[in-house]
Amino acid sequence: MRFVYNSFAGRFSDSPRAVYERLLDQGPEHEHVWLADPDHLHGFPEGTTTVEVGSPASIAALESADALVANTHTEVEWTKAPGALYLQTWHGTPLKRIHHDVLPTSAPGDRLARLDLDVARWDVLLSPNRVSTERLRGAFRFGGEVVETGYPRNDLLLSPGREARRAQVREALGIAEHTTAVLYTPTWRDDAYYAEGEIQLALDVEAFTERLGADVVLLPRLHYMMTSRMAPLQGPGVRDVSYYPDVRELYLAADVMITDYSSTMFDFAVTGKPMVFYAYDLDAYRDSVRGLYFDLVPEAPGPVVETSGDVLDALSDLDGVRARYADRYAAFQARYCDLEDGHATDRVVDLLLRGR
Repeated sequence: MRFVYNSFAGRFSDSPRAVYERLLDQGPEHEHVWLADPDHLHGFPEGTTTVEVGSPASIAALESADALVANTHTEVEWTKAPGALYLQTWHGTPLKRIHHDVLPTSAPGDRLARLDLDVARWDVLLSPNRVSTERLRGAFRFGGEVVETGYPRNDLLLSPGREARRAQVREALGIAEHTTAVLYTPTWRDDAYYAEGEIQLALDVEAFTERLGADVVLLPRLHYMMTSRMAPLQGPGVRDVSYYPDVRELYLAADVMITDYSSTMFDFAVTGKPMVFYAYDLDAYRDSVRGLYFDLVPEAPGPVVETSGDVLDALSDLDGVRARYADRYAAFQARYCDLEDGHATDRVVDLLLRGR
């Protein structure tokens, strides 16, 4: 079979990567081509066949594929071959409203109509948990097959080699063994995305460094749609990982995560590590920017805070955070991570190879 992969519009990452690596392990019988963003070519292993997203070669690859495995919309004009399978893994459990469920201000112009052309090509849509199935189906107005499998990308977080991979990633990032690594994963904001100018990080990085000291390092990672909108962060105690190929390795490397409304919270919960929710614009985000599917405050498996100072207070008392939120964390895992058993990739590869 000829497989084509699209992850975050040209990165070597996420569930498509997990599927690709599993198929490679099975031998050379299949052909594999990745859609690649030139800015992210450094993340592809040597020998990987790539074509630039949007190029004539990418259109030819898509139109000759037996199967496309994507984790987001494939925003290229192409015609799917008869009998080809388009597997849409998507890229997260939805907390923030998506596609047709977003507030009107979040979908300017004809963007949704253009994205619906891609949805019309989908054959199968993966769901990471039972809660998400109807939300995904309704938001995309998708009448095809939705399969609850868990996410292949999260198998690594439960794999026997996860501690070895954690050590490798931390060494590559220059993080000492005794250092606490804080991964910061803010989601994208529609109003900022469509506005002009450079994006500013909401967290006070200078205060972070001064307050927490040399034994704590910040790993900021912007949403993939925002990475080109902010200059790389520099300074002592900071490793900007916005261009790091695959966030699942960063989950392993980190000891705690700061996020807001990002779906990274659902994946990171698989690890059991503490989380802090920096929801400085919660009212505006919920009511006028994007909208949420559920109230974050009572369900969050960690403190929901409004200021950089509050974030630093929580990071200074991680043992207390773990103790206070243990029951809520367990309930969150039971609700959203129940399908994450380390074997999602097996289920998805089986689906691909049997044609559904």
